[in-house]
Amino acid sequence: MMHTVDSLAAELQRLRDRPRTDAAPPVLSLFVIDVHGDAVEYERRLRSAISPAVRLGGTADFGQDSLPVDAVPDWFAAVSSQNPEQVPQFARAGCDGYAEHTGGGRPWELQDWLYRFDPDEDSRGWEWWDAAPVGPSRVHVWVDSWGESFFGCQDLLWAAYAAGAVRVDGPAVQTSAVW
Repeated sequence: MMHTVDSLAAELQRLRDRPRTDAAPPVLSLFVIDVHGDAVEYERRLRSAISPAVRLGGTADFGQDSLPVDAVPDWFAAVSSQNPEQVPQFARAGCDGYAEHTGGGRPWELQDWLYRFDPDEDSRGWEWWDAAPVGPSRVHVWVDSWGESFFGCQDLLWAAYAAGAVRVDGPAVQTSAVW
């Protein structure tokens, strides 16, 4: 998926505010996420992790050795740096869930994860569309994957688990009418 400064700006807007129904592409990809605890709080945490990365995608110089991390939430920076004494329980459990989901996948280093949002990087096959609690401990996350059922989303899975997911199912391509 090609990302541009304009598409990143639109993605950042969707992270801030729910998009209009008539703006949806014909199909979206759905991730069903079960969480331990409050679904509304989980959604807030997930958006707070992804928003600074999308913002960097539109503003940062990706030719540098490292990207600024001052807007990244402390909990996400801690779990991504494997600094166990500063990682909250929800993120520790999510890290374990990510390893189980990926068959032993290691936590993402923060800089590696942030560099996936480089507009010239083509391995991020999704753009944020929306998220909404659908129960006390379930959240639906919708992404635009250009209709692809198989796309690069390990970076999204990492953020989902690090934010406190217990289980993530998907992606499943759905018509936008389902959203």
